[in-house]
Amino acid sequence: MTTRRVVVTGASSGIGEATARRFAAEGWTVVAVARRADRLEALVADIGGTAVVADLTVQADVDALAARVAELGGAHALVNNAGGAFGLASVEDGDVSDWQRMFDINVLGTKRVVQALLPILRRSIPEGGAATIVGVTSIAGHVAYVGGGGYNAAKFAERALFEVLRLELNGEPIRVIEVAPGMVHTEEFSLVRFGGDQERADAVYEEVPDPLSADDVAEAIVHATSLPPHVNLDLITIKPVAQAAPYKLAKGPLRPKG
Repeated sequence: MTTRRVVVTGASSGIGEATARRFAAEGWTVVAVARRADRLEALVADIGGTAVVADLTVQADVDALAARVAELGGAHALVNNAGGAFGLASVEDGDVSDWQRMFDINVLGTKRVVQALLPILRRSIPEGGAATIVGVTSIAGHVAYVGGGGYNAAKFAERALFEVLRLELNGEPIRVIEVAPGMVHTEEFSLVRFGGDQERADAVYEEVPDPLSADDVAEAIVHATSLPPHVNLDLITIKPVAQAAPYKLAKGPLRPKG
């Protein structure tokens, strides 16, 4: 391969779209993956690369994605960004179907993609180089919070997946990087979580000084992927200064004491 190619899942909006754009700006060729064909086509019309419409909860779609990446000539990096949260109910009251959806996309979807693309990544490793697998998890996979039950469970499991993968790939020139964002203000994350309730979604960010943007996270992903091949940033936790923990969030302007 003479061109660096990266596969980015969940590329139709938010962190995934920002990551695809930033990789393209750095000279990478992007394979943008998501369910919404119209948004993907608009993205690749702008940045180049290839759009692959796929639902990562469907094995046939993931198999077709792997076949397309192989047809293109392989890939140097994979960014597992697709995921999501549904609801903010307690463990007692939460809907099991919401938990199933979160586990399927955050954990099993990631597993499907890694399993399908890992052999292709191996074959694409240049002499003296390395392949890179990035997992976009969440601080919800490291710290539990009230109302986070299903999302916490899914993200803790996804985090474990990447930690085990790193152990299993030890001895190969393959980096496994976990990026765990805190509060990121994107157009859809909270809107999806609250079933399309725009007012409730907007309230999440109300009076929070400078939550992260999708591009803040994308910058960290591209930076970690672009480091020398012997350097692995195992875990990047990225939060706005206003957020000390999932449950500890400053409201209003940040000011020094005294």
